[in-house]
Amino acid sequence: MHIAIEIVALVAVVAGGAALARRIGLSAPLLLVVIGVAASYLPFVPRVELEPEVVLVGFLPPLLYSAAIKTSLVDFTKHRRSIGLLSVGLVAFTAVGVGLVTWWLLNLVAGSQGYEPLPLWAAFAIGAVIAPPDAVAATAIAKKVGLPRRVVTILEGESLVNDATALVILRTAIGAALVVPTVLHVGLDFLRAAGGGIVVGLVVAIVLAKIRKRFTDPVLDTTLSLTAPFIAYVAAENHTIHASGVLAVVVCGLILGHKAPIIQSAKSRISERTNWRTFQFLLENTVFLLIGLQTRWILDDLAESPLPGWLIALTTVAVFLATILLRPIWVIPTTYLSRRILGRSRPGPVSFGALVVVCWAGMRGVVTLAAVFTLPEDTPHREVLVFIALAVTGGTLLLNGSTLPWLVRRLQLPGPDPAEDALQEAAVLQGAHRAAIEKLDELATPNDPEAVLALLRQRGESRALAAWERLGRPESEYETPSEAYRRLRMAMLNAERSHILKVRDAGLVADEVLQRAQSVLDIEESILDREDDDDVGGQSDDLRPPASAGGGCDHLVQAPSVVAPNTPDGCEECLAEGGSWVHLRLCLGCGHVGCCDSSEAKHASKHYDETKHPVMRSFEPGENWRWCFQDEVLG
Repeated sequence: MHIAIEIVALVAVVAGGAALARRIGLSAPLLLVVIGVAASYLPFVPRVELEPEVVLVGFLPPLLYSAAIKTSLVDFTKHRRSIGLLSVGLVAFTAVGVGLVTWWLLNLVAGSQGYEPLPLWAAFAIGAVIAPPDAVAATAIAKKVGLPRRVVTILEGESLVNDATALVILRTAIGAALVVPTVLHVGLDFLRAAGGGIVVGLVVAIVLAKIRKRFTDPVLDTTLSLTAPFIAYVAAENHTIHASGVLAVVVCGLILGHKAPIIQSAKSRISERTNWRTFQFLLENTVFLLIGLQTRWILDDLAESPLPGWLIALTTVAVFLATILLRPIWVIPTTYLSRRILGRSRPGPVSFGALVVVCWAGMRGVVTLAAVFTLPEDTPHREVLVFIALAVTGGTLLLNGSTLPWLVRRLQLPGPDPAEDALQEAAVLQGAHRAAIEKLDELATPNDPEAVLALLRQRGESRALAAWERLGRPESEYETPSEAYRRLRMAMLNAERSHILKVRDAGLVADEVLQRAQSVLDIEESILDREDDDDVGGQSDDLRPPASAGGGCDHLVQAPSVVAPNTPDGCEECLAEGGSWVHLRLCLGCGHVGCCDSSEAKHASKHYDETKHPVMRSFEPGENWRWCFQDEVLG
């Protein structure tokens, strides 16, 4: 009962702290760390000791997996050079640099003062502990401040892979306490851990993909998904293979996330997405609360250290500064040298402002604090090393994490543009609708009811048109047809649900039947009530895209940017016939103004059918996108 109360209290604080952070506009990780630090000094809060096995086996695999299945394998591969330089090169560079700083202060200085010196292996071990930035902290804060997608992808990729590098270095450093390793031994150990982790991740992903392809039940599929990270981790870390479980989890998650549209049903994907969002929310926020809760007893153990306070403080500050400074010392030169030696990578160069943000986004987290507890109990000055890990973790979260939004604003880095996203979404959905209509025309037979065929065409078209409507006037000006449909259909669904509840309360129908009926309404409502999961920090709801430099086809290149409209006040035919329109389109061949395909008459498309003028542009205020009817290209 006592444990149950503690778990409930922990979850309640996590949920309340995250909700408060959203309300006041702070990062949840930062606020929960502060809450944890304050709570650790309350007399009724028990001593919380973070066991390394609990974090490395219980927390880390699902957190990495939940991030990996949402990471684009295509983008990860596209940025593999930058990710490799950070996740392998920077981690090794930081481990050596921090290790040398720690060894110099706690070996030479402590030794000269008559205290027990720190062995070199222990110095490199604490360097490996501090080296990897945290996956949770990086993604949570990076997305919160609305960083460019390329920067977010690089930071996510780095934080997914760097734990494997750090844990291999840590394992080698601890092993050096017994046997002095050679360069060849370290290299082979790293290759075995990395190569074995990749192979195990591939095998587990392939096996699970074949199994999940046969499951249509979302509950069974989600159950397999929740066990996938633990299967990959345990398989890689067993004594026979002795590979990197972290890397196996990441590889498995990347592949299964990439294959999800093929191996899973729509219901399974919705169920998996919802469950992993909840699971990730609880785990990642609990982790930061636990980091803060370690503070009191770590400081209590530090009080027993024989080293003087000034030396502990000096070492902590020196290690913290080294952690901050070693990142730009590595990132900026290697980025430009890699371009000079290997040429530009496919996505093109990263701007200097983006490099500055990458350098500053090195927040440490749970892996650092968990890994430091794997140091042997007889490690000289172990309590000091644990405190240094806590100080660096808390310091980077509070300093780097709290100032990162200000830095992004100061550098004026453009985040994801919702207008451009809406434009691309509309083009993709229109292409998908066109492919669907072609398939329907291919399959349709004279025996198929014409009403059914018309309904199928109308449903696909309305979804594509709804995306285009988002590109029109601001939502505050008037309601688009899709918005009106959503509003009215939601009211109808509420009425249907009220009727089902009345039938339920009257006890007239079996509950199983009512649950199935309720499920039908819930699925439709979830489609209507679609929410945007990515918060990019206060972007405007006005999705009118700015001027685009796109070409795309000869017609778009040759067409003028704008021509004089024949009827500036609206659709030429609607004005003459007394009709109405939703949005307006301008023909760049003759200046005809016609209503869009969301409008009832669709005069813009009819004008193309009659004249074959290939290019039109939006005639809505603030919009500059153009469309080639002939090549079906957006520009």
